[in-house]
Amino acid sequence: MKLKPFFAILLAVIFCMPVITTTALSEEEINAPSAILMDANSGKILFEKNPHDQRPCASITKVMTLTLVLEAVDSGKIHMDDVVTTSAHAASMGGSDIWLEEGEQMTVDEMIKATAVASANDAAVALAEFVSGSEDDFVAAMNEKAKALGMNETTFKNCNGLDEEGHVTSAYDVAVMSRELMKHEQIFDYTNIWLDTLRGGETQIVNTNKLLKTYDGITGLKTGTTGDAGACISATAERDGLSLIGVVLGASSGKERFRDAAALLDYGFANYQTKELHLDGELDPLSVTGGMQDQVKLSCGDTAYLTVPKGEGEGVESAVELPESVEAPVHKGDPLGKLHFTANGAELATFDILADEDVEKKDFGCIMGLLLRSLARL
Repeated sequence: MKLKPFFAILLAVIFCMPVITTTALSEEEINAPSAILMDANSGKILFEKNPHDQRPCASITKVMTLTLVLEAVDSGKIHMDDVVTTSAHAASMGGSDIWLEEGEQMTVDEMIKATAVASANDAAVALAEFVSGSEDDFVAAMNEKAKALGMNETTFKNCNGLDEEGHVTSAYDVAVMSRELMKHEQIFDYTNIWLDTLRGGETQIVNTNKLLKTYDGITGLKTGTTGDAGACISATAERDGLSLIGVVLGASSGKERFRDAAALLDYGFANYQTKELHLDGELDPLSVTGGMQDQVKLSCGDTAYLTVPKGEGEGVESAVELPESVEAPVHKGDPLGKLHFTANGAELATFDILADEDVEKKDFGCIMGLLLRSLARL
């Protein structure tokens, strides 16, 4: 479910609640030079080690590539069964790839699978060209999206993460863009694949994320390794409603990368819980004076998430703030009241309660119109 940025920021603030001891995770326990652990629902940071250091991130870059591709799918700009033709530029990519040849064709679905599962550099470029016409134009869109997300430490120079001067990000920014990609839930249809094939079964692909075989609750998301970046990962996992993003940049080996990521996720699951804040049940209609009907239906569809140490999420209280009545006319979507969430007197979140229908003001014209419609039905 999508979360409004205001509430994400609000709930990330530490508020006054009884202290419950957690098992701390020290920076020394994470060998990689840069790491972060974030709650995917609330955006709250649970652990960090040099989270804003600018570093290359190798194929973690493809998190942003896949985000833009799936945005294009969702908007209808491209479709999963569209055929992508490989250009000479895409076929020339080195590193991890699926050995696409110039002129070779695959569907968008197959190219996404190759990019997400096998971390194929050639498939990533082919997708970028298909969405934007050229890799350069696609990279410009990547940087625009990064700016919109507040990824202030990120500059993309390509769409696949091959080492290039000035192609940098940070652990914090990787967590932010990973959270954005996770809004497209279909990505997990790919990142959960361990083994699969392309080219009608002729080419086998294996997921580069070994945590799929060893970590309970793992859902993705992307690994990356180059000489400049070292071993990197954005690891996502979910247990009991808690969804976590553990980012590790610059590890000395793949084994260390996975160990650090597992340590981050273990710490999160052992010590934190997420509580969803939303309206329970339905609101009673609100009285309307001077209207063509004497009540208006109400709605409150907002949802936010609260991340707290285990055992601290039980004291949350909700209160509805509404007037005794409102004057007509009322338009659907008009804010008529507030839904407040508090804990120990501290405000956690406030949502607008909205009119769920129109109520016209009572006047002679409306009454005559209603009378005529009634007579027409006789």
